[in-house]
Amino acid sequence: MAKARTYAREIERLRRLCLSFPEATEKLSHGEPTWFCKKVFCSLSNDHHGDGVVAFTCPAPPGVQEAMIEDDPSRFYRPKYVGPSGWIGVRLDVDPDWDEIAAIVTEAYRLIAPKRLVEQLDE
Repeated sequence: MAKARTYAREIERLRRLCLSFPEATEKLSHGEPTWFCKKVFCSLSNDHHGDGVVAFTCPAPPGVQEAMIEDDPSRFYRPKYVGPSGWIGVRLDVDPDWDEIAAIVTEAYRLIAPKRLVEQLDE
């Protein structure tokens, strides 16, 4: 029987990206690594409720969620609970584009972080 693939490298890469932002911290929330800058800006979803999906969720500017899902529904989705608030789900188990992921997570951080932290990011 083939062993199921783990996505430890992808998860670690996401972790390093999230923790690279000013004053970003990591805590477990709902059993998953979640990254904060006072409030949540990114959360891992690793086989949540046995759905088999390895992804992260984060806030997106108005209209972005719909556009991304329409553009590539195999990689992007509307997550339960936070999707109605405009958050986007980004799959890590389907050919991750790390330049795009970095841009998505950076934008999420900018949306959530206090102004002084965004200014530090821009320095």
